[in-house]
Amino acid sequence: MPKVDRKEAALPLQEVAMDIEQDMPPKPVFTPLSGKEEVQKLQFRRIPVPQHRLTPLKTSWMQLYEPITKNLKLDMRMNLKTKKVEVKTTAQTPNPDLLQKAADFVHAFILGFEIRDAIALLRMDDLYVEGFEIKDVKTLRGEHLARCIGRLAGKSGKTKFTIENSTRTRIVLADTRIHILGSFQNIRVARDAICSLILGSPAGKVYSKLRSVSSRLNDS
Repeated sequence: MPKVDRKEAALPLQEVAMDIEQDMPPKPVFTPLSGKEEVQKLQFRRIPVPQHRLTPLKTSWMQLYEPITKNLKLDMRMNLKTKKVEVKTTAQTPNPDLLQKAADFVHAFILGFEIRDAIALLRMDDLYVEGFEIKDVKTLRGEHLARCIGRLAGKSGKTKFTIENSTRTRIVLADTRIHILGSFQNIRVARDAICSLILGSPAGKVYSKLRSVSSRLNDS
């Protein structure tokens, strides 16, 4: 069987490729966008709203709308078709990072935080929202799960308020999901206290540990 030279076999393909490139129209030349134009055209956020939060959102719409549009110079609207809050930058937006702050602010309200607490996300840079479920710590079902949720809240919310005041955080108990708003260090302390309660530690023991930790936080 005669040997075929690989170079000779490849030549027709190269010639075809060259013919195709010659027949193609010239590549379009796009002028580079400035940073301001990029922000205006590309930067936006959509925050989904669950069904049970539509009524609270409608009631508190102006309290959310004014800080975002007047202070941050962003556009905000509610898309009723997709059930999402849409926030985007404008020509007057001083900093594109404000878009993420506005999205975090709206998202925190939708999770269940009060506006007076969520608005701190707009004013401070080191605040975050962290969420986890009870089952992530311990698998509980039926009455055991209901009792665990009751222990986290405490009588008239006493346990939740104690953790919030000791760690300078805000906590939302949404069924089996827990959301914590605060600084990274304070969220960690509050999360450890909540996890101890979920695992069965007595409330008195958790309180005493919180007192020692909160004293160290106040000294720092």
